[in-house]
Amino acid sequence: MMAGDNKANTLEATSVAGPRKDPGGGPGYQGLGNSPKQHLAAARSANLRREKIAVSFLRLTALVTGAVVVFVFGYILVRGLGVINPSFLLSPPLEMGRAGGIFPAIVGTLVLTALSLLIATPLGVGAAVFLTEYTKETRLSRFIRTGTETLAGIPSIIFGLFGFAFFVIYLKMGWSILAGALTLACMMLPTIVRTSEEAIRAVPAAYREVSFALGASRWQTVVSVVLPQAAQGIATGIVLATGRAIGETAAVIFTAGSSLRLPKSLMDPVRTLPVHFYILAREGISPENAYGTAAVLLVAVLLINFTAHYAVKKMFGKGNG
Repeated sequence: MMAGDNKANTLEATSVAGPRKDPGGGPGYQGLGNSPKQHLAAARSANLRREKIAVSFLRLTALVTGAVVVFVFGYILVRGLGVINPSFLLSPPLEMGRAGGIFPAIVGTLVLTALSLLIATPLGVGAAVFLTEYTKETRLSRFIRTGTETLAGIPSIIFGLFGFAFFVIYLKMGWSILAGALTLACMMLPTIVRTSEEAIRAVPAAYREVSFALGASRWQTVVSVVLPQAAQGIATGIVLATGRAIGETAAVIFTAGSSLRLPKSLMDPVRTLPVHFYILAREGISPENAYGTAAVLLVAVLLINFTAHYAVKKMFGKGNG
C-alpha cells in the first residue's frame, strides 16, 4: 500500500509540474531560458547587424573622401585647363605674371626638385641602412630616430626660416637654387629615412642568414640581398618626399627667391610653380593665370606619381611579389 501511494503521488506531481525539461532543447523543452543554439543564432544576428553598420560607415567615409578629391581636382582643372596652351607653357611671364606664360617656373620647379632629391636620397637611405643593419638599439640610434620623427612634424615655414638664416645669410649663398635645394632636402630627409627604415626592417631575417651562411659579408648582404628586396618600399618613400617638395611654397620663397628669369647657374634665384601660383593669387595679379598654374602643377604631380609607381612596379614588382 505504501509503494502504491508513493507511485500515485509521483504521477500526480508530474501531471501538475508538466513535462520534464529536455536539456537538448527538444519538443518537450519549456524552460524559461533559450537553448545554446538560439543563443548562438542571436549572437550571430547581432554581429551581422554591427558589421553592416560598420561597413556602411566605412563606405560612407570612402565616398566622402572620393567626392572631396574629385571636387578639388575638378574645380581646379575646370578653372585652369582653359588657360593652358603651348604659349602659356613655353613663354616667360610678362607684366609680373599678368600676361605671358610660366616656362621659367616650370624649369625652376624641375631643377629645384631634382637637386633636392639628389641630395636627400643617398643621405636618407644611407641613414636608414646604418640604423637597421649596422647598429643596435643605442642612445645614438634612439636620438637619430627621435630627431627624424621630430623633423617630420615641423612646419615648413620653420625650415624656410632655418634655410634663410643658415644657407642664405650665414653661408652667403643668397637666394639661390642651391640654398633652396638644401632646405628642401632637409624637409625630405625624415620621410625618406623612416620609410626606408621600415622597408628594410620588413625584409625577412632568413634572407640575411642565408647570405651569411654562403660567406657573404654584411656589406655584400646589404647591397645584394636587403636593398633589392626593400627597393619598392624605399622608392615609395622617395615618391612621397618628392610630392612634398614639389608643392612647397614657404620654404622655397625664403631660400630660392621668386625671380621670373631663367636660371643660369645653381647660385641664381628661381621661382617655382607653387610660389608663382601663391604670388598671382595673393596679390590678385591674374586669377586666370593662377588657376592655370595650379592646373599645371596638379597634372605634373599626378604624372610624377603615376610614372614613379608604374616604374617601381615594373622594376621591383615581380621580384618582391
